Amino acid sequence: MELKEIAEELVAGCRENRTRANLDKLYAADAVSVEAADMGGGREAVGLDAIKSKHDWWDNSMEMLDGDITGPMLHGDDRFAVIFRVKAREKATGNISEMEEVAVYHIADGRIVREEFFY
Repeated sequence: MELKEIAEELVAGCRENRTRANLDKLYAADAVSVEAADMGGGREAVGLDAIKSKHDWWDNSMEMLDGDITGPMLHGDDRFAVIFRVKAREKATGNISEMEEVAVYHIADGRIVREEFFY
């Protein structure tokens, strides 16, 4: 897949609740996910299984109330960015929070090899 195709599929998958399926479709087996801050599990998740575990944690811990995605915004031939705005309820406490983050995705050999979140 080419950069634009990967970027558009990632965004479409997020909008259409196909994020989990897109992990296998778009990500390299050794992809790395980097958070801006350590939320208790370290900043980096290395490998597709670790990235899937991050998604599982989110799905089990948070209820999406509202959200918006801007992008993708392409950068050269190997990167793109997406802006995520999310309103979510923490299932354990009921606390509602609003978040905004920029995600930068790096592409090599037709797969996402690195994602970095800025918030």
